[in-house]
Amino acid sequence: MIKILFVCHGNICRSVSAQYILQDMVNQRGLAADFVIDSAATSTEEIGNAIYPPMKSALERKLIPIGTYRACQLKKTDYDKYDLFIGMDEENMFYMKRILGDDPEGKIHYLMEYSDRPNVIIDDPWYTRQFDYCAEQIAEGCEGLLEQVLN
Repeated sequence: MIKILFVCHGNICRSVSAQYILQDMVNQRGLAADFVIDSAATSTEEIGNAIYPPMKSALERKLIPIGTYRACQLKKTDYDKYDLFIGMDEENMFYMKRILGDDPEGKIHYLMEYSDRPNVIIDDPWYTRQFDYCAEQIAEGCEGLLEQVLN
């Protein structure tokens, strides 16, 4: 069982999108029983909220099934529950490490590390308003992540 937690600032755009996108990828490959895929926020601002409507629309255009997930916050105890923590930008990494503490097992990574563009960060579409582009980047990163964990 591979347990992956995607993390971003509010858990209503990037991380929840990555959760839905990767879940769709593993479902299509018949691998759902081999994965636990979830997401969380580093902040408390959006706790309890669903995916942000413009991000939801971007995923729907990509035919990604949208669940009923509600934003929650990353907790220190999550470190022992997951194999990988995947952040989107420098702010996410800073706060993930602040919340989780040390990363002795090397579990914390950027999503785009798994792509052909490992130095790219995924900007928050809440600010950029580039929801479709964000969804494309996340799909690219998730495809590489899935390939790596399966090999």
